[in-house]
Amino acid sequence: MILKLRQIGMWPLLAYILVMGILLSLGFWQLARSEQKREYLQTQEQLLQQDALVIDGNTPDDLASLKFRPVSVTGEYDVEHQFLVDNQHMHGKVGYLVLTPLKLSNHKVILINRGWVPLNVDRKILPDIAFTQKQVSLTGRVNSFPSVGLQLSGAELPTSGWPAVVQVVQPKILGPLLHADVLSFQIELDPYAENGYLRSWSLPVLITPEKHIAYAVQWFGLAFTLTVLAFWSIRKKLHESATN
Repeated sequence: MILKLRQIGMWPLLAYILVMGILLSLGFWQLARSEQKREYLQTQEQLLQQDALVIDGNTPDDLASLKFRPVSVTGEYDVEHQFLVDNQHMHGKVGYLVLTPLKLSNHKVILINRGWVPLNVDRKILPDIAFTQKQVSLTGRVNSFPSVGLQLSGAELPTSGWPAVVQVVQPKILGPLLHADVLSFQIELDPYAENGYLRSWSLPVLITPEKHIAYAVQWFGLAFTLTVLAFWSIRKKLHESATN
């Protein structure tokens, strides 16, 4: 046995063990991530099935406990001071998400995401998002504000005039413009509610459980291929040693 190990070489064997360990670890890690993602999606679906929680000026500003919860809220739309969140894509096209402030009690405001509108050919011409309804009762779900991949300097500063265009929504910056305290989360307007635009709300999962499993299969496949090549190489070396 020792003689055979000497014929094979210690370093190639150690390299095989090391690489095999890495490949198997990555495969099992992807399987674990798949299970975690599946549990995450199940939890979110359960939240969506709950009865709508009533949001008002006394509701704690706690995104972590409210995220994805179905909610209902009554307030007064501030139709004169709306925001257009820039660089938002829908079905391969670029446009804006329309955020309309809804006035609550206790001098608080919550931003209602009324959906997506396309960008005009002339960027200087903003979409017409005006409407007259003010007092309203609506339903939707709580979510964080739209995120961006790379935040440039000044992206959180809205343009002058109304509607104001902004790339990154920061409630502490928008609050002074509205003379109110803006809650740290948005309500995505129910897809069937009035005074809304294109809405296709979905759970933000970049990698699905199935894709994690596919990645795991790839890692295990590489480990199997490595093992086949290793045995082939060992057999070849032993055969060459035996014939010499």
